[in-house]
Amino acid sequence: MQKPQAVTLASNAAAEKKATEVKVLKIQASFTDYFILATGLNRVHTKSLADYIEETLAEGDFYPFSREGYEEGEWILLDYLDFVVHVFTPEARDYYQLERLWQRG
Repeated sequence: MQKPQAVTLASNAAAEKKATEVKVLKIQASFTDYFILATGLNRVHTKSLADYIEETLAEGDFYPFSREGYEEGEWILLDYLDFVVHVFTPEARDYYQLERLWQRG
């Protein structure tokens, strides 16, 4: 099964805007199929990343169902239902360790 086009668009947009550690996790949970994880340098960068990802996806007619954490900028969550974009500061990514939590094995 191939990744949906929107997942590829979102992960590429994060990389284009200089996010680090961009990863796509196929989780197939009851609430979503994919997580896209990206790290910004700081809160300003995480907001810029989230904005750019939203703008890029909107060009393809993909719009988030919800958006959380934008004001704080530590962990921004863009929920597109089939996939969820997580944009972290380095500290938040290290603290929450979603890769380890959702690792299959």
